Amino acid sequence: MQVIKEMTGYGHEQILFVRDESVGLSAIIAIHSTALGPALGGTRFWDYASEDDALFDVLRLSRGMTLKNAAAGLALGGGKAVIIGDPGKLKSREFFHAYARFIEQLGGIYYTAEDVNVNSSDVAHMREITRYVTGTPDVSGDPSPFTARGVLAGMKAGAKTLYGSDSLKGKTILVQGIGSVGSRLCEQLAKEGAVLKINNRSSGAVERILIKVDAEVVPAEKLLSTACDIFAPCAMGAVLNTGNISGLKCAMIAGAANNVLLDAATGDALEEMGILYLPDYIVNAGGVINCGMEIVKGKYDIDEVNAATDGIYETTLKIIELAKERHISTYQAADEFARSIISKS
Repeated sequence: MQVIKEMTGYGHEQILFVRDESVGLSAIIAIHSTALGPALGGTRFWDYASEDDALFDVLRLSRGMTLKNAAAGLALGGGKAVIIGDPGKLKSREFFHAYARFIEQLGGIYYTAEDVNVNSSDVAHMREITRYVTGTPDVSGDPSPFTARGVLAGMKAGAKTLYGSDSLKGKTILVQGIGSVGSRLCEQLAKEGAVLKINNRSSGAVERILIKVDAEVVPAEKLLSTACDIFAPCAMGAVLNTGNISGLKCAMIAGAANNVLLDAATGDALEEMGILYLPDYIVNAGGVINCGMEIVKGKYDIDEVNAATDGIYETTLKIIELAKERHISTYQAADEFARSIISKS
């Protein structure tokens, strides 16, 4: 992959490749934009098949954070980091100390937090070395409940548009990915009276959630052809593309995963199919609101965080309305909405 060319295409400011052989650390830190303030985005720990795959992921994720933070009303830019390797073999206090030294060296232009396979305890280890982390257990803590809360708010806004009521009672919702966010979303949807279908790579996670909620388990090979009202991708990104969406049997897509769609063409195709796509970085912003408010406000107030997260309902309605007015996909409408905020800075 031609790194400078890719940076130019995505509009990045900086890409840093870091390593510490003593702990087996290899990571990429991508700072997409600091136009609105210091970049904020979590650190993902994943055993990527190749360095190109890791770079592709971090470029898309960090760009998404710029748009997400802007659309959420946070005076923060966008960044992201990925650690390459098996978290089950590499994670330790010393490992995160080594990683945190690189974050500290950036001097505050990038704040990080938890993401896939990085939890609040890991962030606490980073905090022992650097000030530039958020989401530690003693302050804002685990952001996943807020991410789930925001996705729920977005879904309800979508339901209001499609069905005339924001009630999810009786609606069949297929949740892909029963991790920290997906499991909490399932619990919230069950309280709303939704009919749940679930899919997850780990049978253990499925067994744990089935203790708490009633749900039908959908095998991976039937994930994109199972009938439901709402499909909620809450695992990894790029799950949908123009080559695999033809079999979808849903009216709405709204999930917690980042970069659900491979590209803008997929968003256009969903629009043509009559499927309402709720842009991921609009509805999944609850987690970054939880972490970002700590930076922007200089303190943490859970009531403010909950109120801002619930505001995702109105933001989602704005995106849907903008798409209708401009005769464009919701994917494009979200980008226009966020970029207009950045351009005014």
